[in-house]
Amino acid sequence: MPMSSATPSLPRLVFTDLDGTLLDHDSYEWQPAVPWLERLRHAGVAVIPVTSKTRAELMPLRRELGLKDTPFIAENGAVIGLPPAWQHARLDRDPNFVDGLAIKTPGIDISFLRTRLGVMRERLGVRFRSMGELSIDEIMSLTGLSEPQARLARVREGCEPLVWDDTEMALVDFRQALEADGLCLLRGGRFWHAMGQLDKGDGVRWLVERYQALRGRRPLTLGLGDGPNDVPLLEAVDRAVLIPGHHGHTVNLGNAHQFHARQPGPTGWAEGLDYWWGDELPTPFDEQSPP
Repeated sequence: MPMSSATPSLPRLVFTDLDGTLLDHDSYEWQPAVPWLERLRHAGVAVIPVTSKTRAELMPLRRELGLKDTPFIAENGAVIGLPPAWQHARLDRDPNFVDGLAIKTPGIDISFLRTRLGVMRERLGVRFRSMGELSIDEIMSLTGLSEPQARLARVREGCEPLVWDDTEMALVDFRQALEADGLCLLRGGRFWHAMGQLDKGDGVRWLVERYQALRGRRPLTLGLGDGPNDVPLLEAVDRAVLIPGHHGHTVNLGNAHQFHARQPGPTGWAEGLDYWWGDELPTPFDEQSPP
């Protein structure tokens, strides 16, 4: 078990990818992670989803996971949600916010993005299908989501998943054209993701700065992910856990403090927490233990 230089009182934050990381790639279950989720809640450590999922998908899911009081980063960094405890009294708070959430959209509008993608496809003659063009049945087939979940996956604000139907050479040209247009293309576990020039790491750094501004202390951060689009997240945190993915893509990290879990999904997620913080955080039963 690695030793940490952090004092026990140092605040901590967990930033976690969802699909293939906290959630099983195929079943979307998270039961193996429940003991650690409870332990983190008991220790007052916020678990912050950092995902390609939409805000619409996250609203019911974060309640099921017990994370409705923590921030979230959706659509690979294009959307950031702040619960009341993370809002600045003058800059953010508004009683008209749905569920009390302040929503930040540092990326570009989805309508503009889809327009630009259409222009690029026509100009370059490349073949791809965007999430907005897929039928609900196609989304269900590609993702394993239920029909209601697939409908929520289409409610996008700043990041458009793509199914690439062309050659690797055409993909290189397409990617370069997007970058010249001020956009970027990220590879996820199931889709390519087109969006503005930002990523999960930008959202992580923004939330860490917000935490420090509100609390006056910089937290120790732990990040967990499995896909290429998680690299910016895993390189923006103090400690990283790379979980084996089902996508078959090579993932290389520049973080000097990284642990590679042996198991996929939520089992590997718990394995990573055990490795980095297993001896450092109290369990929910410690307070009841006899002296």
